[in-house]
Amino acid sequence: MGRSAYVNRIATAVPPHEVHGKFRRFAPQLITDPRARRLFERMAERSGIERRHSVLEPHADDRELEAGGRFPRGAFPATKARMALWEDHAPALAAAAVERLALGPDERPTHIIVTTCTGFHAPGIDIDLMQRLGLPGDVERTVIGFMGCYAAINGLKTAHHIVRSEPQAQVLLVNIELCTLHMQETDDLEALLSFLLFADGCAASLITARPQGLEITGFHAAVVPDSDSHITWRIGDGGFDMVLSGEVPTVIGRGLPAVMDDLRRRFPQEVRLWAVHPGGRSVLDAVERGLDLPAEALAASRAVLRDYGNMSSPTVMFVLQRLMAEAEADAEAEGREDAADGLAMAFGPGLTAECMAFRTVPGHG
Repeated sequence: MGRSAYVNRIATAVPPHEVHGKFRRFAPQLITDPRARRLFERMAERSGIERRHSVLEPHADDRELEAGGRFPRGAFPATKARMALWEDHAPALAAAAVERLALGPDERPTHIIVTTCTGFHAPGIDIDLMQRLGLPGDVERTVIGFMGCYAAINGLKTAHHIVRSEPQAQVLLVNIELCTLHMQETDDLEALLSFLLFADGCAASLITARPQGLEITGFHAAVVPDSDSHITWRIGDGGFDMVLSGEVPTVIGRGLPAVMDDLRRRFPQEVRLWAVHPGGRSVLDAVERGLDLPAEALAASRAVLRDYGNMSSPTVMFVLQRLMAEAEADAEAEGREDAADGLAMAFGPGLTAECMAFRTVPGHG
């Protein structure tokens, strides 16, 4: 099958509350060991993150987390209450990202794909978006759940297959996560360092057969052997329980050479654009070292980490959006009409690397 699918454009949205500084002041109060508290503060300073956003309004008193009184000290909410917050906030954030996508009258979606791992309700965001957009009931809907940070690549893979089999399809892909709903009251240093990374956000993308934006040229998935305990995500009584081992950067660095060998065999083109999911500063450092990349190669990923933190599945789409805008601006400034090959890469439970090869379409942002 020779036809291609294209990511025509990407729009993003984050909640109104900037919370990174608040969390850096609140979290050390939970740590009883002075040495662990000092280590947390050093790691926070070196995190590469300056801003993160949450649907939870921060409390003015740094001894308390959230202004609505739903996360009181000593009585953080159960999973049911957190899912009620999800149902209150996630559909509106998804709608905001789709509104920024500014779909034209000839771009009405025929398919909706939603990826998420931080909340569930039914009828869900797919139905909500269908109704907000005034779409008929026969729009095809797919929800990809609980795959973690690499789910956006699987969403793109699904959209790619749809467009290649149905050239008239117009696929709306929405990656929505409210990671901050799952903050736990704990003095465990590794857990608090994980919460230091995560944030809320949403990306909306249009994928069609129109040659605009980024051409999707292929996919590759790899599970690193003997690594399944390093990233886990389970539903607990007090929210979703994340385990993000401090060994993740080492495991990624160890597994990357074999992943890249397979990728080079499948996609021999020179990679000029790198859209690496910023799972944390140490993850990006491991990728940079493991692939022997120049410092500027991951500039877009580091900028997204700095400005938004790790939003799980939408994050790699934020990076792709930034790369698309930069590639278009560079081409216009330099008067170039050539395409640039790129690679998107995201990591998650398994430990899995999901990859997408792409190529810019000259003359289109």
